[in-house]
Amino acid sequence: MQVHKEINKLPSFKNAAITIGTFDGVHTGHLQIIKLLKQEAAEINGESVIITFHPHPRMVLSSAQGGNKSSSSVSLLNTLDEKVELIQQQEIDHLVIVPFTHEFSLLTAEEYIKDFLVDKFHPHTIIIGHDHHFGKERQGNYKLLEENAEPLNYVVEEIPEYVINHVAISSTRIREALLTADIETANQCLGYQYFFGGAVIEGDKLGRSLGYPTANIKVNDEHKLIPANGVYAVELQTADAQSPVLKGMMNIGYRPTVGGTKKMIEVNIFDFNKEIYGMQIRIFVKKYLRPEQKFDGLEALKTQLSIDKANAIKILGQPS
Repeated sequence: MQVHKEINKLPSFKNAAITIGTFDGVHTGHLQIIKLLKQEAAEINGESVIITFHPHPRMVLSSAQGGNKSSSSVSLLNTLDEKVELIQQQEIDHLVIVPFTHEFSLLTAEEYIKDFLVDKFHPHTIIIGHDHHFGKERQGNYKLLEENAEPLNYVVEEIPEYVINHVAISSTRIREALLTADIETANQCLGYQYFFGGAVIEGDKLGRSLGYPTANIKVNDEHKLIPANGVYAVELQTADAQSPVLKGMMNIGYRPTVGGTKKMIEVNIFDFNKEIYGMQIRIFVKKYLRPEQKFDGLEALKTQLSIDKANAIKILGQPS
């Protein structure tokens, strides 16, 4: 798959079959659209092209509307790098990442079709949902694309309504599930284990004194959706491509037993004693174990951590 980030330096696509969307999560609903795209490209002996946007349009539009909704409140299932990685696994020919700016958002629907879609991509086929809107104030729609198809020399194909519904329902369910610690539902809708990445930073080493040393994680992207507070069974890998899959347990929260006031993400990696400060790790969230709670002292917390570890090992299997 070729990834293109410069909209004015695109190659000449061969019989391009294109579709457009944010594809946040690249979940099972999106995979149905990608399957349709690949089938269409094969039928016309052309290339499959996905067009997506960065940053997320909501971030730009909310700030342009006077900042009533802070862009920091936008939570995404994927960072841009994660989205590229997940789409690459689907064997698409081209992924075009369009810089979404305030100026771009002001294109009229007609300009969006002619100056953006047609002049930049020269599509053979545009595959789009019946509910897709585009252009200034979202005035463009499927009907307008149809009306312009013959004069601008492209074919428009509609994504079936049941697929569009699947996408919308899945995205909503995944976000709600993660925010309520329903990891099984989230992972089922995603088609993979929810993950996030971050750097290992220094903490206060309290876990080490309890016999459960933790890697404190600073998440790479402030817009990445982090699951609800609580304790989870997780697997993880360091940025080293050859690194083994490690097992552990993670706490997300404020550590009320020790009077914590700052939200933290801490991972206790089982049977592991290497120095990894500054390293990037990726955490795969497997199962929710329990809510975060305040214990009557460190001994009570230590007893519970022993129970948590046993439960995590039961779920994950013995560390390799």
